[in-house]
Amino acid sequence: MMKNIKHLFFLPGVMAIALFMILQGCKKTDKTYYEYENKIQEFDGNALSYLQAQNGIYDSMLVVLKRLPHLEDSLKTKNLTVFAVTNKSFETAVKNLNTTRKAQNKKPISLAEADLAQLDTMMCKYLVREKFRSEDFQNYSDGAFVKSLKFGYPMHILYTKASASGLVNGGPQILTYSDPRNSIFVKFWQRSPTNAVNIATHNSIIHVVAPGHEFGFNDFTTRINK
Repeated sequence: MMKNIKHLFFLPGVMAIALFMILQGCKKTDKTYYEYENKIQEFDGNALSYLQAQNGIYDSMLVVLKRLPHLEDSLKTKNLTVFAVTNKSFETAVKNLNTTRKAQNKKPISLAEADLAQLDTMMCKYLVREKFRSEDFQNYSDGAFVKSLKFGYPMHILYTKASASGLVNGGPQILTYSDPRNSIFVKFWQRSPTNAVNIATHNSIIHVVAPGHEFGFNDFTTRINK
């Protein structure tokens, strides 16, 4: 897998300081986070089956995938890295959209009604070509760009390890997943940490995006509010 990453392009070293400063401002202090023990989990099935088996967690993601059968099929058959998005992230996105629409005297829109082309564009950002574990990025202090499914849009992954029980870098592995928005300047990126990594299925590696993330990397309202 490492040989595949070498074909990607990396941030210039000058950006490492900016990345470090941002991460320092995002440290977790919750006790349960520090006590979390990161273990590779294995699921006997494909990526789609995994999402379906987690009752009450990925319902919204599954609603969108059901409307995009080509992506649903990819989760069954292709080798992928999946950044799984929980219900909370979709709830935040839809709530923000409809708050804006209410102020504009427009009727609310649900995931079942949202524009398919826009949903396709946004959902593909969470599906990465090839399978990558967190350890594939640990030797790259500046992180690495990977290509999203279908459109080949460049997304960025940065590996860090949190401190725990007084040990520096003794805690869980964290991947910070970013939409660079076609900018080389980190301050313009939309970024989100994971709260679980390295869930292995027959055809994928799944990392779970933290629930504080808004689906669409804060583009949901702009894209759907037509």
